Amino acid sequence: MTTQTDTPPAETAEPRSWLREYSELGVCALLLALGVLVLTDALTMDVDIAQRGPVGPKTVPIVVGIGLLVIAALLAVDVLRGGRGQAETGEDIDLSEPADWRTVLLLAGVFLGAAVLIEPLGFPAAGALLFWGAAFALGSRRIDRDPLIAAVLSLVTYAVFNNLLGVPLPGGPLMGAL
Repeated sequence: MTTQTDTPPAETAEPRSWLREYSELGVCALLLALGVLVLTDALTMDVDIAQRGPVGPKTVPIVVGIGLLVIAALLAVDVLRGGRGQAETGEDIDLSEPADWRTVLLLAGVFLGAAVLIEPLGFPAAGALLFWGAAFALGSRRIDRDPLIAAVLSLVTYAVFNNLLGVPLPGGPLMGAL
């Protein structure tokens, strides 16, 4: 008595196994395309060198584009030589549980609220509300310390970006105080 198995014919099984075996080449192709895109954009950028100095706005995109091409080539060589990525071990997630939409919606509301309030209140106040709201949405209920940590984190972030990095952030009513 013979049993029939569900194995595909040899001619259709071969391409599938090759694709499965060398699936990492898709990442190589993506890196290659991204590198070509970055280099093309950087090399066609219209820049007046006399105004910019020796290191202009083309330098970093060209370095990044070349880096992407080199990484794509090295990864392709590794994959073709038999190298494989490490299998994902996963996390302790129970896939039978539904998504926590309350947390997602709370976080979305906090982000939207901060985006709306950043102009009238300024970054320090809106940032403090953002950090405090995110901590609350993610489960922290320490109302004695969370607002203080959020305020300090927001003020430090404002000072670093505005004063040290030179990225102007709206100060709002606190502009004169800081």
